[in-house]
Amino acid sequence: MIPIRDTAPCNSKPIVTWSIIAVCVLVFVVMYFMPQEESNRLIQLYGMIPIRYSNGWKGLQGLPFDYYFSFFSNLFLHSTWLHLITNMWFLWIFADNVEDRMGRLRFLVFYLLCGSIATFLQWRFDPTLTIPVVGASGAIAGVLAAYFFLYPLARVIVWVPILFLPIVIHVPAIAFLGLWVLFQLHNATTALLFESGMASVAWWAHLGGFIAGSGLYPFFLRKNPAEN
Repeated sequence: MIPIRDTAPCNSKPIVTWSIIAVCVLVFVVMYFMPQEESNRLIQLYGMIPIRYSNGWKGLQGLPFDYYFSFFSNLFLHSTWLHLITNMWFLWIFADNVEDRMGRLRFLVFYLLCGSIATFLQWRFDPTLTIPVVGASGAIAGVLAAYFFLYPLARVIVWVPILFLPIVIHVPAIAFLGLWVLFQLHNATTALLFESGMASVAWWAHLGGFIAGSGLYPFFLRKNPAEN
């Protein structure tokens, strides 16, 4: 099922959401047109490589082993066009309502905190991984968790791609996002048990972000609707 849009009303302009999308797209486009060697070097520098923090792997591409900025910077890097578009599409659909309920500054802090916790959990469950973990998926999972609890009965309009027919259905957010969580859990445990954690998708980051968002979102909701 591919989400098209949701039906929850939004009463303010999601400036932070738009800004995050713009930054992610800009970073990807700039890196896409860089020489391959330079682009790869930046991915190595600012993507989170778990083994770097597990075994004291010093000096990777000039980055000291105790440099933890990658737990934040990886949230703005993406590996392919599909990776970028999928993440930004989910952010576009669901984040505006969450930002509306939290206010801009609170939402930004919430987003970055969920993403960092998600990255940490991915490291915790896959500490020997030698390839960079990149992408906004963990932070977006935190946003999805907040949406799950704030708008459980909102309708998500989804396209069911059966033989490319225009089959569009309305699904309650609690059902759509619930299935999403079960899918992440299935793939995370499968990767851990049968692939020694060497999965191409950071499933544990997705789950970590959702868990973080579920626990943190009540503390970021604004009490005064006029706050930003």
